[in-house]
Amino acid sequence: MAHRFFEDLTELLSEVNDPMVEIRHDLHAHPELSYEEFRTSGVIRDRLVALGWDLAPCPTETGAVATLAGAKAGRRVMLRADIDALPVTEESALSYASSTSGVMHACGHDVHTAALLGVADLLARRRDELAGEFTLVFQPAEEVISGARAMISRGLFENHPVDAVIGAHVVSLAPLGFVGSRPGVMMSRGVTLAVAVSGRGGHAAMAVPEGNVVLAICHLVPRLDEVVAGLTFEGVNCVCSAGVVAVGTKNNVVPRHGLLRGTLRTFTDAQGDEALGRLNELLGEVAAKFDVSCELTIDESVPAVTNDEAVTAIAMASAARVEGVSVITFPPVTPSDDVSEFFAQAPGCYLFVGGAMADGSSGMHHAPDFAIDDGACRVAAGVLAAGAVDLAAR
Repeated sequence: MAHRFFEDLTELLSEVNDPMVEIRHDLHAHPELSYEEFRTSGVIRDRLVALGWDLAPCPTETGAVATLAGAKAGRRVMLRADIDALPVTEESALSYASSTSGVMHACGHDVHTAALLGVADLLARRRDELAGEFTLVFQPAEEVISGARAMISRGLFENHPVDAVIGAHVVSLAPLGFVGSRPGVMMSRGVTLAVAVSGRGGHAAMAVPEGNVVLAICHLVPRLDEVVAGLTFEGVNCVCSAGVVAVGTKNNVVPRHGLLRGTLRTFTDAQGDEALGRLNELLGEVAAKFDVSCELTIDESVPAVTNDEAVTAIAMASAARVEGVSVITFPPVTPSDDVSEFFAQAPGCYLFVGGAMADGSSGMHHAPDFAIDDGACRVAAGVLAAGAVDLAAR
């Protein structure tokens, strides 16, 4: 019976916690970039087999898909975790710090992966009393917002039709035990963009504004916020910002070519169209001012994470039943996540799980000093398992 699962959940979480944290430390020490998660995928698949889950063919070269049927009829629930790391050099004294130069789990995907394997352990232990069917998806390449689309385009949902999808993301700036979500739009729609700037170039000793790629890009970067000026959603400002500026090869050469890479975060299609229109106008102004060409390319895009009202109500109520968890309704946020692609296929809910280190040393997501309390694995596993069991029993 599902009620027994909840009665025993605290004890069950204690039983699965140590192997879950051990896996988290191993993954954190061996991070892998998007579409390169081969070792990570092996760890995941080996653990799933050991727990008695049925491995299914994975539609992408990296990642994993596994299924488990409960003893009784019920709904079909998919749980998703992302598995890739970032090109960041870790700056920490953790005993399990990254052993791979220039690569780090700087966004918590090691926690997500370990927590979902903890869910696999929890559900396998009580499969004889559960209703429904469960599908676990370990998705590659979230950080380049293309892994979800790749899995879906290659038949994930055709092969594994489900009634609901849930997932969770750890938050370094929220305390341990905090769980937040909201119905409707929760995270922004994201666009990764590139602006190639070309000009005449020449000798730095005789540089002039006309044809000067360096001056053009330096002028463009601080004006990107004009692209989203006044665009808000429920009090949250949209964002356009640069993450890469690549220009020049030598101190006395004005180059002919430069590149800016950045992201645009809006919440609605109308806002996205408005912002891209403004960006094109800004690029035209910069091109005219500096006598350069500015070519805009959209690399990837992902829709806003939009939580289903009914699924979210159940997931939040289920999370509140987990010991030590405080559930709140969270405002929309500007980061993006390609879990939104899953929610376009089936109604879903994404949860934020607090994981701040008690000493205040967590750092910001995507930063070299990013760190998450191991206790977040237990919380994430608990709320995901609780939500999945409740959703499957409906």
